[in-house]
Amino acid sequence: MSAQTLEFCTTRLEGRVLTVTINRPEVMNSLHPAANFELEQVFDAFAADPEQWVAILTGAGDRAFSAGNDLKFQAAGGKRERPRTGFAGLTSRFDLNKPVIAAVNGVAMGGGFEIALACDLIIAAETAVFALPEPRVGLAALAGGLHQLPRQIGLKQAMGMILTGRRVSAAEGKELGFVNEVVPAAELLDAAQRWAGLILECAPLSIRASKEAVLRGLDEANLEQAMAQQLDSVAAMYRSADFVEGPKAFAEKRKPNWTGK
Repeated sequence: MSAQTLEFCTTRLEGRVLTVTINRPEVMNSLHPAANFELEQVFDAFAADPEQWVAILTGAGDRAFSAGNDLKFQAAGGKRERPRTGFAGLTSRFDLNKPVIAAVNGVAMGGGFEIALACDLIIAAETAVFALPEPRVGLAALAGGLHQLPRQIGLKQAMGMILTGRRVSAAEGKELGFVNEVVPAAELLDAAQRWAGLILECAPLSIRASKEAVLRGLDEANLEQAMAQQLDSVAAMYRSADFVEGPKAFAEKRKPNWTGK
């Protein structure tokens, strides 16, 4: 295991799983430009490292995953820069085919909810609360929330959240469909690690090809065109040693030894 404490977040690498913790609990893990740029660098490194296969993102403390944009910093005249990859280096990162799990430990408001929606899975503590409250302060959820939420739960349910800015519990989030699992707060990271473990049982290049095929397919209204897309990640899967190892392990009745190559 290796761990690193940066200025606004901490990272811990255990085996193939990187856990990133937003570390601004004094402001409910809200993000200002410097924090967003730091997180962009963390996820740039995750994307580039062939030894890191799954990431988990959570927040420090038990109050908040992230309260979104640091409005007090903004109101005090702070710069409003944002990295090209968006909030937390994730909301506008459209080329990451490695899976990211959001472990939502409390409030996920505004940009915080948009970060969670940009992840592939959301595991929520029972105390988690989700909302896009931007219209209540004269803003709009333009870091992806207005587009991610309708795609993930349907138009009418999304509009019910977006046009009211109302707060949604973890249990309702699961009912609506944007939360995968709800667990007691004390079990949150264990649950996220369990999901990561299930992903690691699969071939990493198959996971990346599957993620890219799903997300690129959503860009196509026509099913035939979606299925006909030629993706580099799929070609890499076909060329890989793991493409041979999987059927071989099945035939030999043993666990496969995935290499990601």
